[in-house]
Amino acid sequence: MNTDALRATARDLVAPGKGILAADESSGTIKKRFDAIGVESTEDNRRAYRDILFTTPGLGDHVSGVILFDETIRQASHDGTPFPAQLVAAGMIPGIKVDTGAKPLAGYPGETVTEGLDGLRERLGEYRELGARFAKWRATIFCGEDLPTAWAIRANAHAMARYAALCQEAGIAPIVEPEVLMDGAHSIDACEDATQRTLQALYQELADARVDLPGSLLKVNMVLSGSDAATRADHHQVAEATVRCLRANVPAEVPGIVFLSGGQSDVDATIHLNEMNKIGAHPWELSFSYGRALQAPALAAWGGDPANVQAAQRALAHRARMNGLARDGKYTADLESSAA
Repeated sequence: MNTDALRATARDLVAPGKGILAADESSGTIKKRFDAIGVESTEDNRRAYRDILFTTPGLGDHVSGVILFDETIRQASHDGTPFPAQLVAAGMIPGIKVDTGAKPLAGYPGETVTEGLDGLRERLGEYRELGARFAKWRATIFCGEDLPTAWAIRANAHAMARYAALCQEAGIAPIVEPEVLMDGAHSIDACEDATQRTLQALYQELADARVDLPGSLLKVNMVLSGSDAATRADHHQVAEATVRCLRANVPAEVPGIVFLSGGQSDVDATIHLNEMNKIGAHPWELSFSYGRALQAPALAAWGGDPANVQAAQRALAHRARMNGLARDGKYTADLESSAA
C-alpha cells in the first residue's frame, strides 16, 4: 500500500473550489431517469449521455473526480478515448462504484445491508488497471420508529470497513458512504441521532480494520428533516446540525467530507453546502459528491436530442460552478439568475 499516493488522491478530490460528480447510477436508476425524458436506456444512449457530461468544457475547473459505474469505466468517448483517460486529460480523477447494492437484512424487516465483498479484491485490481484511483461503497440507513437498529448500523459499518481496507491494499482511495435516508416523517433531531450512531460505529470499524484515515474520504447525508416531516428545518438549522454532528463523530485525520444530495432540490443542496462552509473553520474540507443535483438540469436540457448537447453542458457547468463556490462559502443566490 502506497500511503502517500492514497493520501494525495484523497486530498486532490477535495481541492479548493472542487467536488465530485457522481455518475455511477445503476442500470435500473439510469433507466428511470431516461424514462422521465422519453429516452430508451440502451448502452449506446447511456454512453452518449455520459460522454456529454464528461466532455463539458471547463468541467475540471470545479469537478475533481467522477464516480463511474462498471459499464461506464469500460466505455469510450465519441473519439474512441476510454472514459478514464478522457477524464484524466480534462483534469479529473476517475473513480468507481464497487458495491452491488443494498439487500434486505435478514431478521430485520425494513432494513438493508450492502453487498459486494465477494470477489472484491480481484475486481479492485481490474478497476485499478482500467484507471480508477478511488472507489465508493454506499450503505442505506433507514430512520423511523425504532430505526435504525444497532445491528443494521454495525453490519453496514463492518462491510464498509472491509471494503475500505481492500481498496487501500489495491492502491485505491476509498470513499465510505453511509446514507441516513431522507425518506419518512422523522425530525431533524432523529436524523442527527441516527447519523451520529452510524458515524460512531463506522469509525470504530475503520479503526479495527486498520484503514488509513488520511487516505480515505467520507460521503454522508446532511442532517435533514424527513421528506414527509410536518415541520422542516431551514437552511441554517440544517447546516448547524450537520456540522455539530460531524465535529462530534468524524476524526480530524479524515481530509474531507463530500455530501450527497439525497433527495434535495439542486439549489437546496448548494445552499446547505454554502451555509456549512460559512460557519467557520473545520478540521476537514467540506465539499460535494452530487449525482442528481448536478445532472438533473443537464439531463432535462438534453432530452435525448443531439441538437441540445451544448445546452446540457452549459447546465452542468453552471451547477458545477455554483457548488464549487458553495464548497468555499462563496455562493450567492443572485448567481443563479445570472447564468448564461
